[in-house]
Amino acid sequence: MTRLLLLTALLALAACSEKEAPPEPVRPVLSVEVKTLNQEDLGRFAGSIQARYESNVGFRIPGRIASRNVDVGAEVEKGALLATLDPTDQQNRLRAAQGDLARIEAQYINAQANARRQQQLFDRGVGAQAQLDIAQTDLKTTKASLDQAKASLSQAKDQLDYVQLRTDHKAVVTAWNAEAGQVVTAGQQVVTLAQPDIKEAVIDLPDTLVDQLPPDVVFLVAAQLDPSINTTATIREIEPQAQSATRTRRARLTLTETPPGFRLGTAISVTLSSAIKPRLELPVSVLQEVDGKTRIWVIDPQAQTVSPRDVTLISRNDSTVVLSGGVKAGQRVVTAGVNSLKPGQKVKIDEDSPR
Repeated sequence: MTRLLLLTALLALAACSEKEAPPEPVRPVLSVEVKTLNQEDLGRFAGSIQARYESNVGFRIPGRIASRNVDVGAEVEKGALLATLDPTDQQNRLRAAQGDLARIEAQYINAQANARRQQQLFDRGVGAQAQLDIAQTDLKTTKASLDQAKASLSQAKDQLDYVQLRTDHKAVVTAWNAEAGQVVTAGQQVVTLAQPDIKEAVIDLPDTLVDQLPPDVVFLVAAQLDPSINTTATIREIEPQAQSATRTRRARLTLTETPPGFRLGTAISVTLSSAIKPRLELPVSVLQEVDGKTRIWVIDPQAQTVSPRDVTLISRNDSTVVLSGGVKAGQRVVTAGVNSLKPGQKVKIDEDSPR
């Protein structure tokens, strides 16, 4: 009887212990929303916005630069004066040409009068044929000299006009290669002009990457100071040879659109991406290795519980993993504390979890 009472007391005590067992704790977790990737990033590079068409212009004649009328960055209209040469030599040549023309014009008038007089004498029968021939020859020679003097005068006027360097189209001055007082030769590069209407992105790409670019590569071009100013671009041309010092090749990209914020010289950041088969990319911290299998913990948002899910990896690096399946876009998976979870365990999603 005593034993029976003792057994009954022990059972009652055990029942009370079971009733008073604390519930499973709710574990706070960090999580991330699964998203599908359709683009693969190939790298990010710095560059600048430049004009597609640039021209290096100079004076048509040699001389000493007397003035420089615009600065770098100035926007100039067609016909604007950029710089001038000292016009002293050209003015002297013009005056000499004008003097030669006046002298030969006088000679031509005399030659005309002489030829006319010899013709009249010959017609009356008192003049010799030889004298008439000489007068007519002198007239033709003087006429040729007169034409040459007129051409020399026209050339001298042009030379005087060439002391002024003007634009033949609307442009932006991007560089000066000569200063006032400097002596330049004919055709020497003096100033660089860019046509602002058509702009493009210019970057330097590693030589090894250029050879691996897929045909459908897409460039995302964004202003470094304001990434919200952005557009896409495609390759227009790539230098055929790499620069020996940097082993890079300059690439020029045609912009899909040209935002107003893309001014000439704007520093840009260019991200390369290529279309790929849709895949799932997650932080490497979501993985848990159990009995040779790889799994992740998926959160049930309604029940606020977690459940393990076996997955297959496509690729993996130090920070991310690419999965072939096992989870869908829009679901949330645990990113921290996966080794201390149990199936069906209640969890609390941290509101500051990355998305």
